[in-house]
Formats: sequence, structure tokens, C-alpha cells
Amino acid sequence: MTRSVARLVLVLALAPLVTIGAQTPRPGAPALPTGPSRTDFTMALTGDSIVTRHVNVYAEPAWLKLLSLLRDADVAFTNLEMLFHDYEPYPMPQSVPGTYVRAEPAIAKDLTWMGFDMVARANNHAADFGVLGMQLTTKYVGEAGLVQAGAGDSLAEAREAKFLDTPRGRVALVSACTLFDDYGRAGDTRGDIPPRPGVNALRFTTTYVVTRERLDGLRATLAELGLAPPASAQSDQLRVFGNRFVAGDAPQVKTEPLKEDLDAIAAVVRNASRLADYTLVTFHGHEQGRSRFEPPAFWMTFAHVMIDAGADLVVGHGPHVLRGIEIYKGKPILYSVGNLFFQNETELRLPSDAYETFKLGPTSHVADFNDQRYDFDRRGFPAQREIWESVVAIPRWQGRQLMELTLYPITLGFGRPRMERGRPMLAPADLGKKIIDDVIRLSAPYHTEIAWDGAVGRVNLVAGSTK
Repeated sequence: MTRSVARLVLVLALAPLVTIGAQTPRPGAPALPTGPSRTDFTMALTGDSIVTRHVNVYAEPAWLKLLSLLRDADVAFTNLEMLFHDYEPYPMPQSVPGTYVRAEPAIAKDLTWMGFDMVARANNHAADFGVLGMQLTTKYVGEAGLVQAGAGDSLAEAREAKFLDTPRGRVALVSACTLFDDYGRAGDTRGDIPPRPGVNALRFTTTYVVTRERLDGLRATLAELGLAPPASAQSDQLRVFGNRFVAGDAPQVKTEPLKEDLDAIAAVVRNASRLADYTLVTFHGHEQGRSRFEPPAFWMTFAHVMIDAGADLVVGHGPHVLRGIEIYKGKPILYSVGNLFFQNETELRLPSDAYETFKLGPTSHVADFNDQRYDFDRRGFPAQREIWESVVAIPRWQGRQLMELTLYPITLGFGRPRMERGRPMLAPADLGKKIIDDVIRLSAPYHTEIAWDGAVGRVNLVAGSTK
């Protein structure tokens, strides 16, 4: 049953209560339900949406089937890695990692047309056009009817959960990011100075473990340059340029979430989980473990703490590739679901700073920038197949019990011209199997079992569940 049909059924079912005795219940009348029914509840979970063009003009069967998938879910979610404005704000001096994202405000309504209900706003592009760009985006996203979390005019507002009411249950959304420009991180106030608008940031620490010999050699080199105490000042650690190095038996990189951020976000999740039937926590970042397909340790710590705090599932996005799935205490952690839209090559305008990066003069335009940045599609995103292959994840609950997690493989058009690629469609069977096989391989370290049934991937929610 689609959401539109479900809502019509609900209206008709409640009509007698509204017109006959809604003010004073009949004696002995049964109590109205106070929670979700035992019927199914589904979410459609997608990754990054960098959408710069209208999408309501297409009619390919694989596109229309994807739309049905989104619209038939009780709740559809995407990470909105996009700003909506008419160039009223000016760009910031830099954008991490280099693309200034912006689209015309009317495109926000295309997401609602597609079936989306909720969007995450905490990501590294939220401050590309400063506070005004963020606030205008909030305005247009709200006018489109989308519930949004992760950005606000204060840290409290950016951090708080936002809620969506549906006929079958209430959903809470908490959005955080680990990659951001410092000026885009939301701040608190003590009451005497206004708070800083921005995103809900999860900060973290990084410690580089090196052998004693390497540490002493690094200290000696820095001492010669006048950047560290003399080499005779031996210790087991060294801080330089904001990095912490410690002596150890073997080289490794250790990452940990900042406790004050972790505790504060967990408190929000504990509150939300007692106010909603289902709590979704999402986080955005580019950090990696040993490769871009593996999350860093602090992502795993964060995800586990969020589920311990009451989240029903945790969804990651940001690296623009698929990562593995972990089932933790019976609840899914999707470390990255990849991309839904990736249309960063069809921006209308780019700031002067972007062109200067590639020494392009005033007669150069967006296509020239793309050619220089990607060497005519021979490097970077256009040359990397994994950027253009993703999944839509569909968890299904019965009441509060998670019954299944299904993965629908999608393609964004790897190898196609830049004016065509970047828009998702359900993948054909041969490519779909390849995409699900990738998820199976990436999920193996978490002992998660996933089966390909010829059309979709099905996650075993019991086998390999970690505690």
C-alpha cells in the first residue's frame, strides 16, 4: 500500500470519529491505539544527494521503478548535500573538498515529488555560501515540506532531533557530520553573545603511533628546524602542527570521537527514542580506515554508542562509495550507502576561487573547470566506477521488530557523458549482482551475511550480530 493510499484509508477510517462524537467518546468505546500497529513499517534510505537539475522530466522504466520504491515506503530519507539559493550569499574562501554546491530553490520540491520526507543537513558543504546560504536552504527545504535535521541557528538547534508523523508511526531524525569547515560548526551561547549558526559537528582526535626510532628521528628533524624541543628532551609523545605522535610497537592510526560531542549527541538520541517509534541517526564524513571503503575506528564507536542510546539504525554517507554493513545488537549500521545524486559537474556557476585553483582565467567557465579538475574524465570522480554504484536500503519493521533489510542496487551512469550521469536508476541484474557482491565483501569483516536473490540483496539480521 502506498503512502497516499494509506493516508486516504486513514482519513476515511477516522471520518466518523470527527463527525460523530469526536468531542465526547461513547461509553464503553474501545481506546484508540497509542503506538504503531502491527502492520509493516518501511523506510527508504539513500546516500548523498548532490542534485543540481530538475528530475521530474524523465520517464525511463528503471527511473520510474526507483520512484515507486521511494514513494511506497512509509518514510524516504536522503542526505541533502546541497544548498538552495539565488546567489544572494557570497562564497566562503574555501570549500571542502573543492566543489561549491548550489541549485535553484525550486529543485527542493523535486525531492518531495520523488517521495522524500526527511533530509540530513549536517555535511561539509552546508557552509559553502556562509550563514545566509545555510539559512536560505533551510527556508526552501522547509517550504518543500521536508523534515530536516543537522543544521541550525545554534548548536542546540542543529543538534536536536526532528520528527515526522506518519499514519503508521513517528520517526525521529538526528544528523551529525565529522567533516566541516571551522566557520561552519554551530556554537553555543552563554546568553551574552548570539550563538553561531552551523552544523551539528562530531569532532574527533587522531593519534599516530610510530616506533620509538621514528619518533626520535621526527623530533630531531623538527628540532633542527626550530619547530620542536631539542632531541634530548625525550618523551613518549610529540605534538606538532596539531598532530599527536606517540611511541609504540607498530605503526597505526587511532581515532576517537570527542567525548563532549559524543555524550551530547547520545543524550539527544535517548530523548528522541522516547518520543518516536523509530529513531534514525545519520552521520556524514570523508574519513577512512585503511582504505576509503573502510570506516575509521571512531565512526564505529559513534555508531555503537548511538544504538546503545536508543537509535533503531545508523546510516553513514560522505565517502561517495559503498561501505560494509554491521548488525549491532540486532540493529543495522550502514557505514556508507554511497550516492543517490552526483551532479556536481552541472553547477550553473562557480566562485572565482574555484577557477583560480586551476589557473583558469575570466573566459573560462564550468565545463573548463571540469575538464581541468578531472583531466577530461581520466582522473577523479568520473574515472572511478565505485562512485557511480550504490544501493537504496529498505528496512522493514513489524511493529517495533525489525524483520528484514533489503538492498536495491542502483547505478548513476558510470562512463556516460557528464550531462547524463549523476542521476540514479535501478541497476540491471548483472550490474546489480556486482554491486551487491561488493557490499557482501565489504561487510565480511563484521560477519554480516548478505544473499543475492537475482534482483536485490537480503541482509541476514541474525547471523553475525555483534554485541
